[in-house]
Amino acid sequence: MSAPQEQDKRGRGIYLLPNLFTTAALFAGFYAVIAAINNRFEHAAVAVLVAMVLDGLDGRIARMTNTMSDFGAEYDSLSDMVSFGLAPSLIMYEWSLHNVSRQGFGQAGWVAAFMFTACAALRLARFNVQIGTVDKRFFKGLASPAAAAVLVCTVWVFHDNSFTGSQLTGLSMIITISAALLMVSNFRYYSFKDIGSNKRVPFIVMLMLVMVFVFTSLDPPGVLFSGFVIYALSGPAFELIRWLKRRKRRAEPSSE
Repeated sequence: MSAPQEQDKRGRGIYLLPNLFTTAALFAGFYAVIAAINNRFEHAAVAVLVAMVLDGLDGRIARMTNTMSDFGAEYDSLSDMVSFGLAPSLIMYEWSLHNVSRQGFGQAGWVAAFMFTACAALRLARFNVQIGTVDKRFFKGLASPAAAAVLVCTVWVFHDNSFTGSQLTGLSMIITISAALLMVSNFRYYSFKDIGSNKRVPFIVMLMLVMVFVFTSLDPPGVLFSGFVIYALSGPAFELIRWLKRRKRRAEPSSE
């Protein structure tokens, strides 16, 4: 075999690497659905979180190996729809929202679950058409992986503390609908995409990352739930702060 043919074969093979991570993320999302159907909610939540990690790796690997492609981008988006749109809504529905109809509220439970799925699809579609036109340091609207993490960590932390979904249907509805609306909102969220790039970071950043891992290991469901809820609320909080600052500037008399 000639050298150009060997090089071409290696090039085609490299393109498989990021797509294998995407496939693994898709499998994790699919497994989360199966686990939830079988009332294994802790396994389902962990599977979605694993899909988050894999989803973050496939893009970085594609950029590092210079194997980005239109096919990979479309495949990643479809995988995200399963792992972060369909899976978390079904997990929440199986754990809690299916009890809403038994409490006299009709089909509100599955409507809320579908609303989350639909908003995840809209969020992904908006992200795809805005690639290259927005500041990469920030997301417009809560990213679907973070919204999915809010739902599954809610299930995980309360299930881990022996609460049943039937006891928390009201809270489940509020969290599901709120996460759905935040995905399609115009709130800005820090993307963390500059972390791990070629830019140098202060030593304190590395120390903070180590502390995050330490605290997470002490109580994974509680720490992850708190972290993702705080991140989800950061968008509205920063927008409120900016609005208050603008209002204060308008209220100040102009100096002459």
